[in-house]
Amino acid sequence: MTLPIASALPRLFCALLLAAVCAHAQAQNGSSGKGGGAAQEEEPSTLILSDTLHYDDIKRLSIFTGNVVLTRGLMKLNADRLEVREDAQGNQLGTATANKGKMVTLRQERPETFETLEGVGLRAEYDGGKSQFDLIGQAVVTRYICGKPFDVIRGQRVRYNDKTGTYEAEGGPESSAPGGRVRSLAEPRAKTDAAIAQCRAQQGRKPAADSAKAK
Repeated sequence: MTLPIASALPRLFCALLLAAVCAHAQAQNGSSGKGGGAAQEEEPSTLILSDTLHYDDIKRLSIFTGNVVLTRGLMKLNADRLEVREDAQGNQLGTATANKGKMVTLRQERPETFETLEGVGLRAEYDGGKSQFDLIGQAVVTRYICGKPFDVIRGQRVRYNDKTGTYEAEGGPESSAPGGRVRSLAEPRAKTDAAIAQCRAQQGRKPAADSAKAK
């Protein structure tokens, strides 16, 4: 199943992984890598907490282990292990995993639309060359508006592609949906718009985007 993507989750997760590698590459080489300095300065700060860190400059590999908590802007990643490497073409390849009985979690707040996006899976993978992000094993992605769930997709694998603006879901024995199937629940656009408007009225404020349009 391929559907239009409704969030900035893959783009932000890409930024998280790139920041993790670039921060350590700068410490070792005094260089910011391939990205432009101005673009990097515009990115929010990244904080990574872990019990251990191993960085191999020759292999272009960073490994964070033990209660890994990565915070960047309004995005938060929780895992037991985060491994990021760079291939010969300079593309970033990242894998986040959780210990047995636990899940990798991603959470992104979108205050301008009163939304929170949450994704969980046994493993998370990112391919920078393809701008592709996967949640694998018991994968679930949920969109909340004012704390209430609206859109939910379940499967064995949920894949986001930032270049094409699409996502895909696959079933299988490790699907989070019954019978190993893909299950997608999407509320009508009118209903989500009404929920956002109601939340905005309750909080007595407008998103920055709306204010800009009004000028």
